[in-house]
Amino acid sequence: MDQAEEEKVFQERVDAEEKIEPKDWMPDKYRKTLIRQISQHAHSEVIGMQPEGNWLTRAPTLHRKAVLLAKVQDEGGHGLYLYSAAETMGVSREEMIDDLHEERAKYASIFNYPTLTWSDIGAIGWLVDSAAIVNQISLQRTSYGPYARAMVRICKEESFHQRQGYNIMMTLMRGSDEQKAMAQDSVDRFWWPVLMMFGPHDSDSVHSAQNMKWKIKRQSNDDLRQKFIDQTVEQANAIGITLPDPDLKWNEERGHYDFGEIDWEEFRRSMSGGGPCSRLRLAHHRQVHEEGEWVREAMRVYENKKRSNQEAA
Repeated sequence: MDQAEEEKVFQERVDAEEKIEPKDWMPDKYRKTLIRQISQHAHSEVIGMQPEGNWLTRAPTLHRKAVLLAKVQDEGGHGLYLYSAAETMGVSREEMIDDLHEERAKYASIFNYPTLTWSDIGAIGWLVDSAAIVNQISLQRTSYGPYARAMVRICKEESFHQRQGYNIMMTLMRGSDEQKAMAQDSVDRFWWPVLMMFGPHDSDSVHSAQNMKWKIKRQSNDDLRQKFIDQTVEQANAIGITLPDPDLKWNEERGHYDFGEIDWEEFRRSMSGGGPCSRLRLAHHRQVHEEGEWVREAMRVYENKKRSNQEAA
């Protein structure tokens, strides 16, 4: 078959809800798009360990420390699943890490914001992980098999993370006036950056239409953002948190909440390395990566020695 015929058969498989597997034929653009998306997702999980790791030794109780440690460990595992899924498309982990360090690859802009107080850990767990779940549930049905299967376990663990964050916020809102104010301040700072996580409006997205056709994405950015807002308003009302949007109100005709305009200039600035902690996050990742080179070298020596012994036998 020529390329046009191969692309036609490929699209028919996607339309029939067949999963595309690593050894299957796929368009180069499909492969490149998935490498970009999956590696960005993996980078986000690993970089996302930093703002929470900042509070591992300062969580208010031993129980909170243990739960937060388990969550950060989960996120490292999510990065592992996702890097492994991307590697099935012919890209090495070293290439992906180099792209991150050289700023050719992106990660979620939300992790460029600082965690100033303990309640920020609650806001990340509740808001950021809720937004991640909304997006990742749809990715369980993405057309590329390894990515879809990785999402199944990730979503289960993210549900735990969301409950952990919501519990922190609920506990603070039942506490002193100072604790309530701290919780509200965290939501005030994180609300709009969380809405940016879903990406630009569909009409402004370069990749959205093609990704929907290939079923890499199953729902649009705007639909996912709306779903997140609708469910989060009710959760906020239940614990007495006020979401910082004067335009937020129920629209009976649409059956959804209307909300204010997002500052997309801030989003573009953060994604381009201009976020409050952008340089700090990357610098820390580079440093830790360099310090861990001896471990990777030891693993390479071990694998080479094992291979030599097998060949000799």
